[in-house]
Amino acid sequence: MKEKIKSIILFITNPRLLLCFLIAWFITNGWSYVLLGVGTYYKIDWMIAISASYLAFLWLPISPEKIVTFAIAILLLRWLFPNDKKSLGVLRDFNSRAKNYFKSKINNIKSKRKTKNKKNKS
Repeated sequence: MKEKIKSIILFITNPRLLLCFLIAWFITNGWSYVLLGVGTYYKIDWMIAISASYLAFLWLPISPEKIVTFAIAILLLRWLFPNDKKSLGVLRDFNSRAKNYFKSKINNIKSKRKTKNKKNKS
């Protein structure tokens, strides 16, 4: 358990991933904070309206912003640092584990349905 936590912390605190996450955050959120600050400072109403509306949407529980930000960060990591075997290896490992987990769940559901259908036919 300790090793898993350590590997996750090392993955998250990777400088390359942090740089990509910062860029992705600016793409999804940062521009609206800058627009709000500039609009407030120079009293530009349309800037304030657009940025405040977008920021209000981001704070809703239905906002997919965090998922999109992380997905963009991963894409940027692959694009900007294609030779980073360590970080991309961790992502591939997470991906393969998730695929195996969902495949096993689907297989369990299918086997339960088969046994249920056999019992109903008898």
